[in-house]
Amino acid sequence: MLNEQIPSIPWLQLTTPYGRGTAIPQLIEQEQYIELAELVEHQGTLWQVTPWALLVLLKKLASKNTGDVSVQEVELYLAVAHAISEDYLDPSYSVQTMQELLDVKYLWMDHEENDELEWEEETPKGYEQKAFVSYYYFSYILLQEAVPIFAAVIAHNKETADRLAELLTLLQQLDK
Repeated sequence: MLNEQIPSIPWLQLTTPYGRGTAIPQLIEQEQYIELAELVEHQGTLWQVTPWALLVLLKKLASKNTGDVSVQEVELYLAVAHAISEDYLDPSYSVQTMQELLDVKYLWMDHEENDELEWEEETPKGYEQKAFVSYYYFSYILLQEAVPIFAAVIAHNKETADRLAELLTLLQQLDK
């Protein structure tokens, strides 16, 4: 997935723990990793925006100078990895492709006036079992695809090496 072109991501129609994902592109551009981490993972939960934010972040990471990777960025990846458990890694419980998560049946309306009512639904749109598991599954797949990038950063960035080593260990444990 990291080798594929990034689709047009409808951030307005994807949710975070605090509302819509409209701030995410700017936060990514400004490298505001602490704020981003709060929007992609909250109390062990991943959100609709998580795999899409990871896709963009990891593609950017692949082209970064390894010395420019910050501890805060690595902490974001670690927070996501810590939220993932083996329960979410069976592809038969997920949608078939990450692109499918952008199907209208999983997206929120492009206006926010009824968000309160949507959250009060027994299962808000995009949080049906198959979609919800997919946020974890595809986040895991993206992190796994980035393992060679993480390894390269470890070799050249002492500041992030310990946290990246923890991330690689965590991903390896999930891979069993």
